[in-house]
Amino acid sequence: MDSNAPKRLSQLGQSLWLDNITRDLLDSGTLKRYIDEKFVTGLTSNPTIFDHAISRSKSYDAEIRRQLNDGKSGEALFFTLAIQDIGRAADLFAGVHALTGGVDGFVSLEVSPLLAYDTQATIEQAKRLHAQANRPNLFIKIPGTAEGLPAIEEAILAGVPVNVTLLFSARQYRAAADAYMKGLERRVVAGLSPDVRSVASLFVSRWDRAVADEGPAELRNTLGVAVGMQTYKEYRDVLESDRFQRLENLGARAQRLLFASTGVKDKNASDTLYVAGLAAPNTVNTMPEETLLAYADHGAAPAALPRDGGESEAALSAHAKAGVDLPALAERLQSDGAKGFVDSWRELLGAIDAKSKTLVRP
Repeated sequence: MDSNAPKRLSQLGQSLWLDNITRDLLDSGTLKRYIDEKFVTGLTSNPTIFDHAISRSKSYDAEIRRQLNDGKSGEALFFTLAIQDIGRAADLFAGVHALTGGVDGFVSLEVSPLLAYDTQATIEQAKRLHAQANRPNLFIKIPGTAEGLPAIEEAILAGVPVNVTLLFSARQYRAAADAYMKGLERRVVAGLSPDVRSVASLFVSRWDRAVADEGPAELRNTLGVAVGMQTYKEYRDVLESDRFQRLENLGARAQRLLFASTGVKDKNASDTLYVAGLAAPNTVNTMPEETLLAYADHGAAPAALPRDGGESEAALSAHAKAGVDLPALAERLQSDGAKGFVDSWRELLGAIDAKSKTLVRP
């Protein structure tokens, strides 16, 4: 094992981001320590993370009370709290953002999951949230659903950096990359700079959870990494395409591939499975706090993914032969992911409403 595994991952060229944010994490100085000691260079959030942060802590109570007294409630109150946290985190990463020329040091805030299938409302909220937060190193997360893709294109056209979320396959990634490049191409036609940053977030571990009870034992916990490797090959193909290189010559930067959902649920598997298995230059791995600490404690020195996807096609073929309909499962995982975020969103707003009732002054 390598006690300097996070440093070596950074030296390999992969950014290590934290998939968590809480006010306690900020107030205690823990996030600053992770930046200084564990090479964390960015942060992501989602409705589930904020639900747990707000409902399970009293750290937000005083601010909720203040916002209630100012007339805020529900979704508006939540976004006020979230932007406060996200803004503080963005400021901690501002040095990384500047040092890397705007490549790294980003934080992410998601549009309402209720808008996952509403293109126009997604566009409007993405613009509003980005303006409200007023940070150059903020990504607005937009799902890569069929309805989300035109919203991604329009947000990029408007100069809003985007973290495309809820991607589960190389095909879905390619659609997100196409939307990104369309937005950049429209900026070029309009005489605007194509330097608008983006990442495309591929969810990994949910593949293995979905097929945990299917197929032979030797295939267990191999599907997520295989999908990641296949998508990495697709990503490299996009970066080397004539289409992207034309944009790059005009000032565009890569929409980096981001490996998300990298926490390991199977207690019989390595707790760093999706970090060690998906180390790749010019990509991002965003991981839960538990996974970050495990990798820092006993992670192996990273070995770079092969550019051609390595053994991914053989692994995917083995799962297909075992009866897994990979394209259909990718679509189901995306749909289930969108529904899961909606459930978390409603629980989050319910938690805020419950706290509001107990905190409001009589």
